[in-house]
Amino acid sequence: MDSPQTRKTGLNLPSGMSETSLRLETFSGSFRGISGLSSPSKSSTCSDRFIPCRSSSRLHTFGLIEKASPLKEGGNEAYSRLLKSELFGADFGSFSPAGGNQVGSSPMSSPSKNMLRFKTDHSGPSSPFSPSILGHDSGFSSEASTPPKPPRKVPKTPHKVLDAPSLQDDFYLNLVDWSSQNILAVGLGTCVYLWSATNSKVTKLCDLGPNDGVCSVQWTREGSYIAIGTNLGQVQVWDGTQCKRVRTMGGHQTRTGVLAWNSRILASGSRDRNIFQHDLRVSNDFISKLVGHKSEVCGLKWSHDDRELASGGNDNQLLVWNQHSQQPILKLTEHTAAVKAITWSPHQSGLLASGGGTADRCIRFWNTTNGHQLNSVDTGSQVCNLAWSKNVNELVSTHGYSQNQIMLWKYPSMAKVATLTGHNMRVLYLAMSPDGQTIVTGAGDETLRFWNVFPSMKTQAPVKDVGLWSLGRTQIR
Repeated sequence: MDSPQTRKTGLNLPSGMSETSLRLETFSGSFRGISGLSSPSKSSTCSDRFIPCRSSSRLHTFGLIEKASPLKEGGNEAYSRLLKSELFGADFGSFSPAGGNQVGSSPMSSPSKNMLRFKTDHSGPSSPFSPSILGHDSGFSSEASTPPKPPRKVPKTPHKVLDAPSLQDDFYLNLVDWSSQNILAVGLGTCVYLWSATNSKVTKLCDLGPNDGVCSVQWTREGSYIAIGTNLGQVQVWDGTQCKRVRTMGGHQTRTGVLAWNSRILASGSRDRNIFQHDLRVSNDFISKLVGHKSEVCGLKWSHDDRELASGGNDNQLLVWNQHSQQPILKLTEHTAAVKAITWSPHQSGLLASGGGTADRCIRFWNTTNGHQLNSVDTGSQVCNLAWSKNVNELVSTHGYSQNQIMLWKYPSMAKVATLTGHNMRVLYLAMSPDGQTIVTGAGDETLRFWNVFPSMKTQAPVKDVGLWSLGRTQIR
């Protein structure tokens, strides 16, 4: 015979469960908790139909807030957390339901996991490969976060190629320089040509005659005057605007293959192993003579504060000089081949980079304050030139045997940003545009190639594969 309880509900209830408890927990409490339609005459924790707080929802009666259970851990836990986050918001698990129920035992609401924890910054645009289900504040660990920012894209082809007849294939010469007024100077045989990057106009600056030749060119920092080192050992200074020679200075016994200006002093290095410092304000050919190399001087660079001069030679030495001594303050002998490639960091004082020739192939970094070597990277090829970007903390290196490549590096990680190819002979010459975005490279294949490799100073957006000049090939003379 059915009991009165069974006749009323039509359900077979387990022993110990009353109809009152069933109605309270399953219908009355849950319906009022979700809809908020409770009668004003009845006592309830819900204030109105617009739920101001998740804690008054009594969602635990639906099993949507699960208590810690060994059966729910593992694969189902991640799905449950994701579902709750999408349905009720990222902060759902941080509230406690009314009535004193302890939901804190849930993994989502544990204070020990989320309290005072830094949130990942998602201020930038989200990745198009990240679906919304794995979007911001999903409560997932780092492996479910947005993927890392992809490396900067660098165009693999030059956007401009100039023919440069008679550009010499000589490792010890420095025949290309780009002025701050956007004029490119190139030494071709016995002549120096000026090419305007603004309008592509070519001007013949000078012709040294049949008995001499151009071995080096270097603009002043202001870009008005250019120094020319000759095969006979002279140093000539020309007005680049008027195309007039201003000064001729002697002193070297043989070819002057490298030049370097600071704010007021011109340093010249020669095959005679000497370095001369010239001051145009005095009548003497040179004001000081620096002796330290045992073979031809092929690399010279002033630090950005004009306090130190770094020199490299065919004796595998890298020497550092200051303004107050005629003896080097540092002798760095770790290279095992000629040191032509030298550059100072514009981002950190006293940080110097140098590159070695075919037998060395390494880029080495030095702290000139104490003379310590900071790092060394084997590039696999002869290092011909180095230049440090002023826009970003990256370097560009050009190479000879055996790959003739151009490489971009991040500093200090020395991760490769890009490798560019195109020259079929050693990339012996390198110069950078005034805005720091474009480099020009020259090689014994008698071409000059222009590459967009660095972002602008203001925005580090990817560099575009277009430039001031249309893609094409023209002659520089």
